[in-house]
Amino acid sequence: MSEPSSDTYKVLKRPLITEKGQAMRDAAGKYLFEVASSANKIQVAQAVEALFGVRVEAVNTQWVRGKNKRVGRHMGRKPNWKKAIVTLRKGDAIDLYTGA
Repeated sequence: MSEPSSDTYKVLKRPLITEKGQAMRDAAGKYLFEVASSANKIQVAQAVEALFGVRVEAVNTQWVRGKNKRVGRHMGRKPNWKKAIVTLRKGDAIDLYTGA
């Protein structure tokens, strides 16, 4: 397998490690990632396959709205970000805690 390109690392920002995500991993083999705002489903699938050596069955994306934050008496807003839910084929898995 060839080395992932630099664009692959720009598509996937980080895995999302949450309780809900853990339940989705155990029940249905779905993994959550924060992705670049310009990334589409095809790019996300190719990046996951290249980085982790697994086969992607489906990708669902959604926009997460940024929350309002307060610092002292000033109000600010966190930026919106894009989340991808990646479903792997049966038998494939990603070990997120060891990094590969």
